Formats: sequence, structure tokens, C-alpha cells
Amino acid sequence: MRLVKRNINSDGSGAVTLCPEEPEDMWHAYNLVLIGDFLTASAVRRVTNESSTTGSTSSQRVHTNLSIKVKSLDFDPQAGQLHVSGQIARENKYAKIGQHHTLDLELNRNFTIDKVVEGKDGGAGWDSVAQAQLMEAVDPNKSTEAVAVVMQEGLGNICFLTSHQTILRQRVEASVPRKRTGAGRSADHDKGLQKFYSTVLDTLLRQLEVLLENKDSSASFPILLASPGFVAQGFLKYVNETAANRGEKLLQDLVKRKAFIVVHSSSGHLHSLNEVLNSPEVRARLQNTQYARETAVMDDFFALLRKDDGRAWYGPREVEQAVDKGAVGRGGGVLLVNNDLFRSQDVATRRRWVMLVDRVRDVEGGEVRILSSDHESGKRLEGLGGIAAILTFPIEEMDDVEGSEDEQAKDDT
Repeated sequence: MRLVKRNINSDGSGAVTLCPEEPEDMWHAYNLVLIGDFLTASAVRRVTNESSTTGSTSSQRVHTNLSIKVKSLDFDPQAGQLHVSGQIARENKYAKIGQHHTLDLELNRNFTIDKVVEGKDGGAGWDSVAQAQLMEAVDPNKSTEAVAVVMQEGLGNICFLTSHQTILRQRVEASVPRKRTGAGRSADHDKGLQKFYSTVLDTLLRQLEVLLENKDSSASFPILLASPGFVAQGFLKYVNETAANRGEKLLQDLVKRKAFIVVHSSSGHLHSLNEVLNSPEVRARLQNTQYARETAVMDDFFALLRKDDGRAWYGPREVEQAVDKGAVGRGGGVLLVNNDLFRSQDVATRRRWVMLVDRVRDVEGGEVRILSSDHESGKRLEGLGGIAAILTFPIEEMDDVEGSEDEQAKDDT
């Protein structure tokens, strides 16, 4: 994402203009645009004209810039498309205030997010979490951390693993004849398998060319080849032979730097990817990536939770109490928050979590990890209520605030 213009005031209001340059940028846009924000982007609108003399009507599609007040968002992570709907907030000759329109954000086209904090319709503005998300979105060093090909005979799923999500880029399906026993009876199977390997490799190289289009020559990432049996190993053999015979520079570079890693998986379907990413060899190769760091911190949390020594707590009320007791601070305190909590349409709810993040990070001196809901670590955290904490010292019991309130309510009746 390229930052075109930034104008954020001290109270958190203001506008930022951005230009998405690759599909993952739409994920960042989805997290930056909130219900109640004002979004300006290019649009195509159908305009109907009526002849003053004959009374006949005609319609045409016109290109214009529209500003809407955001009412809903529809994000397709696999296609990298973001559709934002709302009511038109600024009138022009093609549209009146209050009319509904859906803006489709597009790659290499600027859009502007304007956040308001004052008045009855005021929102959270560019608070500390929003500004951190903005800085992460425009970080030039962010990139795809790994590529995975999860396959079995006749099926291949090519995925990009980014810092925040797993994107299925292409699914390859081909018919491979069954292997038959007996001399010379496996020729059809071998021929079909080689054709399948050729299709997967050509598709993979096309996707890699798109991935590397906006990257410098030093960009590097592992390519995970996973399958049951020996399919992935056979594909790697085909890759090495093709690199030697075809003389394609990209493929030769990948082979030379040993980018390919063969891993076992239970199937060639996409759901096996989590199994692949948790294998020891892959975790060792990805240890410096954000994905691995998020996975490691969740593993640490669950290890403490199983130990049951009072240093791992989860749930909104429990974590807030732990922070109040000063247990999520310097010396090992870690606050874990699912990023979906910051998408709340209720401004007060978002501010609740932003204030908690600010307190732990800026006052208590603890570490804050905001986990992506599109990665396995974020999904694990979501199952705990979206928030958890590793404490610097054990707390055996939390005050039963809700229980005491219920008892008080019974006494009052």
C-alpha cells in the first residue's frame, strides 16, 4: 500500500489517501475502513437523461469520484476484492446526497478514508490502533512470507501465506489415470502424472511472476510442497529436471537457492495446510516470520493454561482484571487481542479495547500482540473470546464481578 497523503489531527480526526498495489492491500483497507467513516474513491455510476423535447430517456455509465458514508463492507479475501456500501455524502452532478452506492476499491486507484470524532455521528477516529494498522499497511518491507503447494495426484492448491492471511491463488485439477500393476501397464499413469506436474509448475510460475512484479531482486521466501505419499517428492524431481532443461531464469534461481521444501500432509486439500505449517521443518524455516511468532505466542499461552499455575487467563472480564492488578506489564506480560475486536460497530466497544491496548503498552510496559483472525493463531484466540493474557505473576482467582452482581440483583427483588 502506498501512502499518498496523510492529514490526521491531534484529536484523531482527519483523512488519509492510499493507493493499493497488491491484493493483500485490500485486507489492510478492510481493517482500516470502519462503519461510519467517509470513503472517497472512483466509481462508475449509471445516469439516466430525459429529453426535454421528446420526453424519451437514455442512460449511460459515467466515471466519477464519489464520497459515501460507510454502512457495510464485503471483503472477499481469496479474490482480494473489497466492496464498500453506503449513502452518498457529497453531491455532484451525477449523484445526490443520501442516494445509495457501492464503491469497489481497485488496485492502483487512490481512495481516501476520512474519520470523524466529533458530533452525534462521530466515530473512534484515527486512534492508536488505527494508526498502527496504517503504518503496517504502508510498510514497504511487508511481503508474502511463504508459498505453499498442497497437492495429491490430480489436485493442487497454490497458496500465498502473508503476514495476515492465507490466500488460495489457484486450484489445479487434472485427470490422472490409475496406476495398474504389470509390465508396461503404468505408462498411462506416469504420462498423466507428468502432465499434471507440468500444469502445476506452469501455474505456480505465473503466480510467482505476479508476486515478484513489485518486489526487488532480493525478495525470497520458501515454497512448501506438501502431499501424501511421494507426489510432492516427484513434483520436486520434475522441477529440478525442468530447471536444468528449460533454462528459465526464475525457476533456476528458485532451485539454486533451495527454495523448495517437501513436507508430508494427510491430503492435497486446503485444510491440510495447517498440518503442514505445524510440522517441525516448516516451523524452523518460518521462525522469523510474523505467522511463526503469532503461532509461538499462542503455543506459550496454551502451555501455561495446561500448567494451570495462574499465569494464563482469557476472556474480556478476566483479562481486564489482570491488567487492573498490574499483572500484564514489564517482565513478561503479554496481551493477546484478536483484530476482529477492533471492527466493532459500537464506538464505545472499540474504545474499550483500544484503551486496554494503550494501557498495557504505554503505561504498564507489557507486550501487545494483535493477532490476525485470518491465521490459525487468530482463530485459536477467537475461540477464547478474542482476548487473552500471559501474566508476569500468577493470580489464582479473579473477582466474580458478574456473580456478585447477580446475587445483588436477587437481593433487590
